Amino acid sequence: MNLLLVGFGGGLGAISRYLLTILINRTDETLFPFATFSINVIGCFLIGLAIGNGFDQKDPANYLFIIGFLGSFTTMSAFSSQTMELFSSNQPIMAILYIISTIAVTIIATYIGFNLGK
Repeated sequence: MNLLLVGFGGGLGAISRYLLTILINRTDETLFPFATFSINVIGCFLIGLAIGNGFDQKDPANYLFIIGFLGSFTTMSAFSSQTMELFSSNQPIMAILYIISTIAVTIIATYIGFNLGK
């Protein structure tokens, strides 16, 4: 049963990430990968909120929402790929800014979500 919950949540998370990426990219004309950055910040905020609310690791909602949906919604692989693209296109300052801001802001978002969830 947990496998189905993770799969279903993962499918919803991937679709949500894809649609949100399209929406954000329609309005973003910068070199900064704002869609992936925004999605990772939102996902980290939501996982902080869920953990702050005391999601039990054995609860079916954990498998569906945290492991499935948020695991698929947030994306380390896109972050890594876009960072490499920035370096490859002679944008090292933008790449470093992307790395530092992603790490700092996602941790802050998780912290805020966690504290709001308490």
